[in-house]
Amino acid sequence: QALESLPPLRNEAAVRVLRGRMKGIQGHCNSCYMDAALFSLFSCTSVLDSMLFMPFPLCERNVQGILRDEIVNPLRRTGFVRASSVMHLREQLTDKGQCSSFTNAEKDPEEFLNLIMQQILGIEPLLKLQSGGQKEQDCYCYQIFMDKQEDLVVPDVQQLVERSFLSSDLKLVEIPSCFIIQMPRFGKEYKMFSKIIPSLELDITDLLLDSPRECCLCGDVATLECL
Repeated sequence: QALESLPPLRNEAAVRVLRGRMKGIQGHCNSCYMDAALFSLFSCTSVLDSMLFMPFPLCERNVQGILRDEIVNPLRRTGFVRASSVMHLREQLTDKGQCSSFTNAEKDPEEFLNLIMQQILGIEPLLKLQSGGQKEQDCYCYQIFMDKQEDLVVPDVQQLVERSFLSSDLKLVEIPSCFIIQMPRFGKEYKMFSKIIPSLELDITDLLLDSPRECCLCGDVATLECL
């Protein structure tokens, strides 16, 4: 049986299919962290489509099949995914993982991504980071941590990533195949930013470790970096 493969939505097709009422992934029982993550990863990009088709041991194919046939393909075909489909995935994750509360509790998106990418689908880490010359760290996504900064009222993603890397003395060891970024967390009582502008392109030149860069004064290859 041939597995159905629908391309991600782009440009006018994305607007036509995804805009309006009863579009997106239906929320239910604290599923928002997973709904938002799945929509971001699959609705308009194919970067992680290997997750949907890579061969895995038989015991793991339930999760892969639900992800592909009940969530990603309906999202790309009609722009809508029922809450019952996401609950089906959450039930499978509860069975496979070490945590029994995937079906009812709110989670950190990083916990969900680590479980599905590492423990269930066996994907290699997407990011290699280094902090202050320490040992490399492998991870699947990067969560922005930063203190409140008065000059940033409505920041864009580029500004947040750069300032977060700077404050944590972080560098990317290599150019990532996929750069999943989690925006600053907030609770019901406090939001660090009321809005964040998506950066449609991300310049990581200054975030790369040992990457040759231009001197801002003379234009030659820089030998020193001023934080």
